[in-house]
Amino acid sequence: MRVKVKVPGSCGELVQGVSKGTNFLITCPVNLYSTIELSSCRETAKNDLTKVELALEKTFRYLNTEPAGYQVRLFSDLPRGKGMASSSADISAACQAAALWSGNRLSADEIADIALTIEPTDGVFYPGIVMFDHLYGQLRQPLGPPPALDILVLDAGGEVDTLQFNRRQDLRQLNEAKEEQTAQAAAWVIQGIKTGDSELIGKGATLSALANQSILPKPCLPEVISIAQSYGAVGVNVAHSGTVLGILFPPALREFQAGCLQAVQCACPAVRYLTTVRLIAGGQSMEAGEEEAYEEL
Repeated sequence: MRVKVKVPGSCGELVQGVSKGTNFLITCPVNLYSTIELSSCRETAKNDLTKVELALEKTFRYLNTEPAGYQVRLFSDLPRGKGMASSSADISAACQAAALWSGNRLSADEIADIALTIEPTDGVFYPGIVMFDHLYGQLRQPLGPPPALDILVLDAGGEVDTLQFNRRQDLRQLNEAKEEQTAQAAAWVIQGIKTGDSELIGKGATLSALANQSILPKPCLPEVISIAQSYGAVGVNVAHSGTVLGILFPPALREFQAGCLQAVQCACPAVRYLTTVRLIAGGQSMEAGEEEAYEEL
C-alpha cells in the first residue's frame, strides 16, 4: 500500500494583517510543492519529520483509527524559514496522507482544524485563492482562481521563525495601526481575483508589502517596487512573516523579466534571486493504491 499527497507552497502572501479583530492572510500559492508519501516499504527519506509525525498522529487520533505499520517520506521543493509555507505544506499534506492511509479523506476545513493545533498555518491546501485566519481559523473565505502571473522570487536574507514571530508582544498593535491600508489592499486583491485583473492584485499586494515595513521591514523594498514597475511588473508582494519578496509579472511581459532582475541585483546586491514560479490555485493532489499502481483521487 502507498499513498501520496502533494500541496503547494507559497511566495509569502498577497495580503496579511488584521480586519476588525480577526487575523487573516490572502494566500499566494505557487508551483513548488511538499509531498508526503506513506508506504509499507522500509525506505525512509532523511528529513526532520517532527511536525509531519505530529500531524500524522493528530489525524489518526481525530479519525479514531489505529494505523497499520507505515513508513513516511517527505519531499519538498521549499526552503525553510523564508515564508514560503514549507511547514504548512508539509503538515497539511501529512494530514491528508494519514486520512487516505486510513481509508478516509479530509475536507480542507478539517485539515485546517488539525494543522492550527500545531502552528500558525497558511491556507495553501484550500482550492483557489483564499482569505484565511492563519492563527485561529475564524475566517475561511474562498476568493476564486487567480489570473496567470509569474513571480520572480527574491530573498532578503536570514530566516524567520513563524512561531516566534506570531508571539511578538507588539504584533497586534502594529497590525491594528495598518488596518486601513490592509483593508484597502485586501479589497483590491479580492476584486482583482474576482475580475481576473492582475493589475489590481499587484496594486493590493504592493500596498500590503509597504504597510508591513513597520513590522518586518525588507531591505530595498521601495527600490525593488520602483524597478519592478518600470519593467512592467504589476506589483511586489512579500512574506509578511518571512524573508522573501515576489515581483509579479504578467506572462505576456516575460521578455522584460531578465532585465528587471538584473536591475534589482545591481541596485540591491544584498537581495538574492531564488527562482521564478507561477501563481497557481491552491489545493491538494492525491494518489493511493498498491505499490507502483497509484490511483489518482
